Amino acid sequence: MRQVKVAAVQMRCTEEIGENIVRAEQLVREAAARGAQIILLPELLETPYFCQKQNPEYYKYAAEPEKNRAVQWFRNVARDLSVVIPVSFYEKKHNALFNSVAVIDANGTVLGIYRKSHIPDGPGYEEKFYFSPGDTGFRVWQTHHGRIGIGICWDQWFPEAARVMALMGAEILLYPTAIGSEPCDPTIDSRDHWQTCMLGHAAANLIPVIAANRVGTEIMEDSKITFYGSSFIAGPQGQKLSEASREEETVLTAEFDLDRLEAERIEWGIFRDRRPELYKSLTTFDGGSSY
Repeated sequence: MRQVKVAAVQMRCTEEIGENIVRAEQLVREAAARGAQIILLPELLETPYFCQKQNPEYYKYAAEPEKNRAVQWFRNVARDLSVVIPVSFYEKKHNALFNSVAVIDANGTVLGIYRKSHIPDGPGYEEKFYFSPGDTGFRVWQTHHGRIGIGICWDQWFPEAARVMALMGAEILLYPTAIGSEPCDPTIDSRDHWQTCMLGHAAANLIPVIAANRVGTEIMEDSKITFYGSSFIAGPQGQKLSEASREEETVLTAEFDLDRLEAERIEWGIFRDRRPELYKSLTTFDGGSSY
């Protein structure tokens, strides 16, 4: 048996970077005190969700991982608590800017960086102004507490991303998130759709899925987003094992036997019976039609 307890941290984010980092540490320590060994924080936890508006002033938030306050801070926290902490941050590398996650292992080592592959562009979520498309490809890391794959927010809507990480040996999928209302139409509520997509990833791959969202209302100029929380942990049949409310800061936990889940994936045959040679249309934009 390889038992692992995971946690999703749901929190508010303010304009004070130091305040956000300290509050995140408090919630991480709460999760660790409850036995969590892999602890997921929300997307871009250091700052407000600045992508609501196109404003070059926010480029100042970008930094190399070696200079990013949250990455370096949580290296010490991870080492102190012997926990794995993926940290979402705004990455700068030379002239390129990315929406990235630094994967911090239980000894404080940064195992590597994942850069968000799918970049949204719409009212209130204008990320193409701030980020280049990620160039790392999907990655899986062998951490002290299991093999994890990570997607960032918009990545979670794409079943291809989850399947690729599962094929690469991920035992748990993690999605740091910042999602809420639509500034252009406050009557739209995507929460159930959002959750259903990821429950499908869990069920289709027989793998746990963890999503950590933020809460609270953030206003930038004439734009307003109310983040709807509802962070959750899904089991390998797509069942919600734990779910947060829409408004409250929360720490969710769940425990899994990774050896038993591996045996179940083999027994079900969903990977054995795949037909990769029939899936070539997935590598095209238009389904591979020819004129």
